[in-house]
Amino acid sequence: MAKGTFNNIRLGIFVLAGLLLLVFTLYMLGKEKNLFGSTFTLKAHFENVNGLKSGNNIRFSGIEVGTVKKVVILSDTLIEVTMIIDSKVKEFIQKNAEVSIGTEGLMGNRVLNIIPVHERSAPVESGDLLATKKSTDIEGMLQTLGHTNKNIATVSEEMKMTIQRINNSKALWSLLNDTSLTTNLRNSLINLRVASARAGEFTGKLNDIASDVKSGKGTIGKLIKDSALALNLYETADLLKQTGEKANVLTDKLVALSESVKSDIEQGKGTANLLLKDSSFANKLSVTIGNIEKASEGLNQNMEALKHNFLFRGYFRKLEKQKSRN
Repeated sequence: MAKGTFNNIRLGIFVLAGLLLLVFTLYMLGKEKNLFGSTFTLKAHFENVNGLKSGNNIRFSGIEVGTVKKVVILSDTLIEVTMIIDSKVKEFIQKNAEVSIGTEGLMGNRVLNIIPVHERSAPVESGDLLATKKSTDIEGMLQTLGHTNKNIATVSEEMKMTIQRINNSKALWSLLNDTSLTTNLRNSLINLRVASARAGEFTGKLNDIASDVKSGKGTIGKLIKDSALALNLYETADLLKQTGEKANVLTDKLVALSESVKSDIEQGKGTANLLLKDSSFANKLSVTIGNIEKASEGLNQNMEALKHNFLFRGYFRKLEKQKSRN
């Protein structure tokens, strides 16, 4: 009896051990630990693993090739992730490949994605440290989406208030209901069309004028194209310049003469001083002029007497006849 009980205990222990071994094997196979296959390890450093933990899947180009072995905190800003990878894909993963953290679906478990780079490089070796790439953070996206939703709600509320103001605006509705507004707007458009047509005509005329000028027609065209006219203009300008220079010289001479006369007057010298300041000279000049006038009158009287003298009467008559003939 005791021996049967002992055998039952051993059988139970054996069955329990077998079940535990089966569960462990199924777990390891379920996590793709490649219990019966060849594997190698790779490492990557992150600032934030976003909930990544041991046992999460690893994908290479979308294909599951391994699992996360462990996640170790190296410092407050650096976390090391050790990956177990199937050796079958070792030759396809290059040293310049990048590692990013993703999710299975929208809200599923975290996964590591090994992303190949187009530039060629050597295959990885066991223990290599791969570069990391910052992935899209779902939580950050959700936060941004929440902030965007708040902004949309704010904009929607402001639009609602704006529409209410528009509905309550009597002036706006009276303006919209004003039938004359359409007529005025139509007339404005017509006037604008007419003005545009006139502007087109004016532009065409300006183009014609420009063409005539280019071809040498008209006064402006001759001024631009006629070299002889340009030469005459140059000569005229040169003559004006010379005239201006001569006028400047004459002005300088007049100024010098004026200074000389002024100097003579101030110093009591010269003819100008005698004419302007010497009273005795002025008196003598006045007496002389009076004598000349008296002599002229006496001469006139003598000439009249000669005209009536019988000796010279014939001569003066002859002169009067010659003057009358002429």
